[in-house]
Amino acid sequence: MSENGPAGRVRPARPGDPSRIGPYRVIGRLGAGGMGTVHAGVASDGMRVAIKVIHYEQAQEPEFRARFRREVELSSRVTGPHLVPVLAADPEADTPWLATAYVPGPTLNQHVTTHGPLAEGSLYAFAAATAQALAAIHAAGVVHRDVKPQNVLLTPAGPRVLDFGIAHAADGTSVTRTGVMTGTPGWISPEQYRAGTAGPAGDVFAWGALVAYAATGRLPFGAGAPDVVAFRVMSGEADLDGVPAPLRGIVEKALVQEPGDRPSAAQAAHECTVLLASQVTQVVGAGATPATAVDMVAATWDVPAGTDPAWHVPPDRGRSKKRLVGAVVLAAGVIGGLAGGAAALLPGDSGKHTHAASPTAAASPPSATGSRQPSASTAKGDTAARQQTASGGSATADTWRATRAAQGAGEHEVARAVLHDEGVAAQELGEGVDFTPEAVRFHTSRREVYLSYKLSSDEQGVMYAETEIAKNMCLTMRDIVLRLHPDLTYRKYVLVKEADARDAEVTWEDDFITNSECRSAADDDTGQDPDGTTTQDWEPDDDGLGQAMIPSTDSAEIRVADAAARKIITSTNGMRRQLGTDRVLGNQQIKVGFDPANSAMYVWSDYVRWNQGHVEEWADMAAGEACRALVRERASAGGAWPYDRYAVAEIGGSGYLMIRWGTATTLSDCPA
Repeated sequence: MSENGPAGRVRPARPGDPSRIGPYRVIGRLGAGGMGTVHAGVASDGMRVAIKVIHYEQAQEPEFRARFRREVELSSRVTGPHLVPVLAADPEADTPWLATAYVPGPTLNQHVTTHGPLAEGSLYAFAAATAQALAAIHAAGVVHRDVKPQNVLLTPAGPRVLDFGIAHAADGTSVTRTGVMTGTPGWISPEQYRAGTAGPAGDVFAWGALVAYAATGRLPFGAGAPDVVAFRVMSGEADLDGVPAPLRGIVEKALVQEPGDRPSAAQAAHECTVLLASQVTQVVGAGATPATAVDMVAATWDVPAGTDPAWHVPPDRGRSKKRLVGAVVLAAGVIGGLAGGAAALLPGDSGKHTHAASPTAAASPPSATGSRQPSASTAKGDTAARQQTASGGSATADTWRATRAAQGAGEHEVARAVLHDEGVAAQELGEGVDFTPEAVRFHTSRREVYLSYKLSSDEQGVMYAETEIAKNMCLTMRDIVLRLHPDLTYRKYVLVKEADARDAEVTWEDDFITNSECRSAADDDTGQDPDGTTTQDWEPDDDGLGQAMIPSTDSAEIRVADAAARKIITSTNGMRRQLGTDRVLGNQQIKVGFDPANSAMYVWSDYVRWNQGHVEEWADMAAGEACRALVRERASAGGAWPYDRYAVAEIGGSGYLMIRWGTATTLSDCPA
């Protein structure tokens, strides 16, 4: 794949480029090459994604398609820090595609060319993080087989290993033609040259060469013709001059000729983490050494961030309103070939992230303090009822002063997700509103997460902006804390407004646990969403959909759900021409379930090959069938049937999206 467009900008889409790929809207290109094109896209919630689409001609080759299918399959096996989570993929499409979240960052190769070798703590962090990534890959029974500088991305949070295009299972199953050498000269192990075998030990050999290159900026076996490089690998020694002495020992062991004499990736990761710990102590002091290896990488990582391309996202005016109610990671693991520095991946610590990190915002300490003067948004009467903390009293400038920076993988993920989501909000607030998220801080004893920000606008603009900021914060906290990190004890979020030459003020606080719909005071007062449309008495949410996904044991619910699912599936397949597909769908793609707490029946589909118009046409049909099923059952069962609400959802790479919902009263009220 080629590099980013000129001047760090996303290239415009070309004639013939798709407008949508799966659930994502395409806004331009990130790169292109011999295997395919990497498109810049956005999800419904504004998350930036990179979508790798295989060239149509290559997709017609059975071996190539099998390889891509294998790539997706292997990526779903692997999770862990310093790897690339996959959001969604369709290897069976006419033109197969795969999507990851986008984060800018140069490859190791690009960084060394521009800035020179890594130094001090960053080098030790690099060695430890890449070894940890390989250990996670090998633990899943997978071999990478193409570890090299072009396949390691240096994100603001640390290195990420990518490109699984030629990976295979450690059990030997692969789709690579027998007798064809895979890998890149200079990064291929001696045993692979001699016998064509490529096991975990071969990855460790390439890792040793990778660390040597990161430390010195030189190719450890030199440059030249492939056969010359191969001869040096099999009979010579790597050039390790310049590798720091503490690190040189483990690198030398990784580069020995006999694979059985090399350490495992897990052993290399352990040794490098021990070395990294000493570096961390020098940087932050013995009393503040982070508890985990991932935190230690973050503590010592000091690598200039790559250029973040400008993403100009045009408004999607043709869409009907959708509501994001919860993010879903469809698969997590490594995937690659994404335009070198334009590769897309999350900089998180757990490998399960669903949000890309903001390259500009940082979790800095509070810079101003003072007494609280509520803004327009907090002056509303309903907000006051929400501004009571579970740990005693409202948040103030004093509690803001007592906060601390993120500690541990979970808190770091919360901070990154909040900064990313609020950064997206900043782009969408419109002209006349200047909003900048500043820092995310934590107050453990009060169980509060604080976001500081700067905001300038007229009074009406400030009220609207702070309402949107609060909604965003609530949704993000519910997603990250409740779904991904339920071990975290936080339950409130607090917004703190900062301004030059003025004291900081707490402008908003809310309990994101009890406010399950993330409704704001403005919503409660006006009964309207910001677009002016009247809100319904009930709206579906992630909790309800989660309940619907739990198999029912009630015979009546099972009977009604089964009958509704059959009708919806039959109607869906009867609409194939309208929906632009020849795929016959079934119970694997379309499901029905019940949320007893809200007397609601949910219908959801995870079939992502429809475009936006097709999705909404399908949802209209499904909503009508669900509504009629509820009305008929209530007429038959009378007061014994408790369900009178329905919702239709789509599950895509960015989350659960509620498309249609309503109350089933009479057959004439049901969607046609």
